Amino acid sequence: MKRWYVVQTHSMMEEKAAFNLVRQGYSAYLPRYQKRRSHARRVDWVTKPLFPRYLFVEMDAETTQWRAIRSTIGVSHFICLGDIPAPVPQGIVEEIIARENEKGFVGLSREILFTKGQAVEITDGPMAEASAIFDCIGDSDRVTVLMDLMGRQIRVRVPLEAVRASA
Repeated sequence: MKRWYVVQTHSMMEEKAAFNLVRQGYSAYLPRYQKRRSHARRVDWVTKPLFPRYLFVEMDAETTQWRAIRSTIGVSHFICLGDIPAPVPQGIVEEIIARENEKGFVGLSREILFTKGQAVEITDGPMAEASAIFDCIGDSDRVTVLMDLMGRQIRVRVPLEAVRASA
């Protein structure tokens, strides 16, 4: 019976390992997502593996020559229980696949509590009790708010839990 198994890859070799596994006839799945990256006043979106250094291989461990997978370029080893690859619990990989959008990226569910332009108050940190306007949510549980400082609106990033709706 075919099941999903986890393969650990060498550092930053997930795509190469998945490519080589598929080329050899195995069914490999590398879940990816889009991450917002800010650098030098530029914001762009980059593709990242959902689980860095890991990917999934679907196979029947009893009939597949799975030891050959360990010598695939980019692959480090299987995640095993003893000497046998450990299967992923049924439904987990299927759930990840179901969360993919039309471009093949896994959507990370993040409940946005505020709408752009909503008045908020900062509850913690050096800006505690300051009023601000919600702008957007980042990718690491931080939000960007607009604050009036020295006569101009400044973008400030604060932890999501340090912001509440203003009355």
